Amino acid sequence: MDRNPVSKLLLFGATGDLAQRMLLPSLYGLHADGLLPKDLTITGAARSDYNDDSYRDFAKKALDKFLPPELKDESALGTFLPRLGYQAMDMSQPDQFKPLADKVGDVAGGLAIYLSTAPSLFEAAISGLEAVGLAGPTVRIGLEKPLGYDLASSCEINDAVAKVFPEERIFRIDHYLGKETVQNILALRFGNTFFEPIWNARGIDNVQITIAETVGLEERAGYYDGAGALRDMIANHTLQLLTLVAMEPPARYDKTAIRDEKAKVLHSLREITPEDVGRNVVSGQYGAGASGGEIVKSYTDELGKPSDTETFVAIKAYVDNWRWQGVPFYLRTGKRLAVRRSEIAIQFKPVPHSMFAGRGGMLQPNVLVIRLQPEEYIQLLVMAKQPGLDRDGVKLREVPLNLSLDQEFGGQRRRIAYERLLLDLIEGDQTLFVRRDEVEGQWRWIDAIRAGWAANGTRPKSYASGSWGPSAAIALTERDGVTWQDD
Repeated sequence: MDRNPVSKLLLFGATGDLAQRMLLPSLYGLHADGLLPKDLTITGAARSDYNDDSYRDFAKKALDKFLPPELKDESALGTFLPRLGYQAMDMSQPDQFKPLADKVGDVAGGLAIYLSTAPSLFEAAISGLEAVGLAGPTVRIGLEKPLGYDLASSCEINDAVAKVFPEERIFRIDHYLGKETVQNILALRFGNTFFEPIWNARGIDNVQITIAETVGLEERAGYYDGAGALRDMIANHTLQLLTLVAMEPPARYDKTAIRDEKAKVLHSLREITPEDVGRNVVSGQYGAGASGGEIVKSYTDELGKPSDTETFVAIKAYVDNWRWQGVPFYLRTGKRLAVRRSEIAIQFKPVPHSMFAGRGGMLQPNVLVIRLQPEEYIQLLVMAKQPGLDRDGVKLREVPLNLSLDQEFGGQRRRIAYERLLLDLIEGDQTLFVRRDEVEGQWRWIDAIRAGWAANGTRPKSYASGSWGPSAAIALTERDGVTWQDD
């Protein structure tokens, strides 16, 4: 695979929470392992009034706080911090881009820009970068979500970026795609022979994708109340996971082949019409309850005002193509749920005939569980004979076959998802980034659901914090004879 590393990285939002928790630790980790280009310089930009030295002090404190103890190395830190520089600026002020360009210097050796900003500032940022020569053919740009709040606003942002940067130099970030277990979906499906013959409507009964959080609003009230669970989680992370499960085998592992197949899945999603919304979509909002052994407030009490924003969504979706016709994909995400968990559960169809019927053998369909967090593992639930003399009939029991990534690859450090994505941005590999037609396919499907909510006057149903969401979410699957994978 071609690599074209740049010599400079420009990091907007360099003092924010994401930078402190994820970006700076990821860049340090890459540096400590010798993976960054030797001459790479990193320029931070934000409104905070720092200079080079004070920003390095800021970065050191962030690394002290958020790096795991086993990764802290004074020698590596001593060579990492000198890479950092800083320029204080306000992106809404055009005249502040010239001092930034002077700080960054010559970009003939290549520049990667990481842009994490409010959608309202995208156009100003792109125009400012272009005006001072920070958008030429040696420059690539990484865009952190949210990229709009519907199809129209997303197109507006993408149009503004496309005026200056061609698609091959745009890197749209979904950090879930940087997770090792997510990439293992491709390895599991296309690196082994035994799944592919049954990875279709003939072999699979249903697919469940769950992204469950135990936290509430935390520090995201301003953004979250205008977005809600559908836009915040389903429109990107959840649908990206769905594409990896449902895509056709790509001819090659490269940016074009993989993203072509993902885009086909998104364009094959059956539109949920206003008539279907009531049957196929459940929205909820958490009330008071218990979470993590503590009594917690309702969403509106945390917010401090009434709100109809959904904090939970469950959807029954269909992919209308030959491979998946008739197979339901149950999607679920929410805040203040029973446990923190991100996983994909693929339930296979039952055996066509049970020879154990009437002899005490109760067969359960096989289930493949791909756990993304907090643990990372792949587990296949299979039926096995329970030891015994079988005088009263053969006893079968469901047992797990486990592949724990932590155990099997215990000698290798588990990397932050942003490490992979930042390295790919620096080296110019777009495979794990989202293409424009994918973004628009996601928003088109999401907008149809929101239009259905508006047409039906849908308001989110209340659910107790610490539960698995509204009871209607259980009914969504159980009327099809399916149970959510909550174990």
